[in-house]
Order: sequence, then structure tokens, then C-alpha cells
Amino acid sequence: MPNDLTVGVSFFSVWALGASLGLTACTITCLPFMSSWVIARSGIQRKVLWWDAGLFVSGRIAAYMLLALTAAIIGKTLSDQLSHGIGNLLIALAAFFAAAWLMLDYRRSCNVKDKQGAYPPFWLGFSLSFVPCAPLATLLALSAQVGSAWQGIGYGLSFGLGSALTPLLLVLPLLHKFSQQIRQQHHWLPIVMRWSAALVLVALGTKRFMLWWGQ
Repeated sequence: MPNDLTVGVSFFSVWALGASLGLTACTITCLPFMSSWVIARSGIQRKVLWWDAGLFVSGRIAAYMLLALTAAIIGKTLSDQLSHGIGNLLIALAAFFAAAWLMLDYRRSCNVKDKQGAYPPFWLGFSLSFVPCAPLATLLALSAQVGSAWQGIGYGLSFGLGSALTPLLLVLPLLHKFSQQIRQQHHWLPIVMRWSAALVLVALGTKRFMLWWGQ
């Protein structure tokens, strides 16, 4: 049964809570990862860029639905587990996967028609959703208190849709256009941009891994 914490909490309120994350901390946390990915994929068409962005957003929504569902089932134990830094490990693995995908599959990573196989944005979005923050803690608390798996999923979906309202959807197309203009200046620049972006992802992943290891 819901208690006083969940009485009067609408799905719109949870959506607004997610939007507060998407418009602030989400952009700061996610921009280094997705900007590196977009720069490396500067040769793709704009519609493929939106495919990548859609996968990233879908990963975030899926993660919040899973987290809210889990919180509704096991309660506040989930928040305790997240505080141990599991999110940093997931982010590190996703960043390493994205870097490896760029370095080991150049033809597909830069093919202007490539949509299938660009899975890293989904896993980047999914893993970055596990970083503890005040809005996420509130979502988990609401889901734990409501005690309903279906309502927990609904809360997670609403929160995820709110987090999708992010300036990243404006910044990434501009960054993609800028990187396309740069790559046209010299024939060797696409290779440099791809490898540089991959190395940045490795560095970001290593930093997250060390944060997890040190906890």
C-alpha cells in the first residue's frame, strides 16, 4: 500500500523530476561521452545521428524503468547498492565498448548508411543512468514506497521521458555539423578524429573504472 510519501504524486510530477535532471546534470555528465562518439562518427548522415541520439535516449529510459521496477520490488536496498559505485563500473564498460567499436570496425563506424550495429550509444545512455543523484534518489524512494511493480515501471518511464528533454539534442547536431566541416579540410582528418575520440572514451572509461575500484 502507498504511504504518505506517494500520495498525490502524479506521473507528470515524476516526469518533471526527470526533466530537472535532463536539463541540468544529465548534459554535464553525458556530453563528454556522446560528443566523442559524434566526432568519431562525423561522416554519417544527419538521420543516422538522430538514430544514435535515439538509441542513447532509449538506453536512459530503459535504465530508469529497470531501476524503478527494482526499487519497487526490493525497496531502499537498491539505493544502497548504487552508492557503492556500480554505476561507475557500468559506465567504464560502456565507454570501453564504444572505443573498441570505433577502433576495430572503422568501415561500419564511419559508413554514412550505417544504422545497424551502432549499439554503443544505447549502452552509454543505459550506464550513465546509474550515477547517483538527487532526482534519481527521489525516483527510487517513490518507487520503493509505492510497492507496486507496474507503478514503479510507470514512474521509471515517466522519469526517463522527462530526462529525454535535454540540451544534448541541440548540442549534438551542431557538433556533428562542425566536425563534418573539419573533416573535409584534409583526407587524413577523419582517421585522426576517430582515433582521438576513441582514446578520449578510453580515458573517460579508465577514470570511471578507477573511481569504482577505489570504493
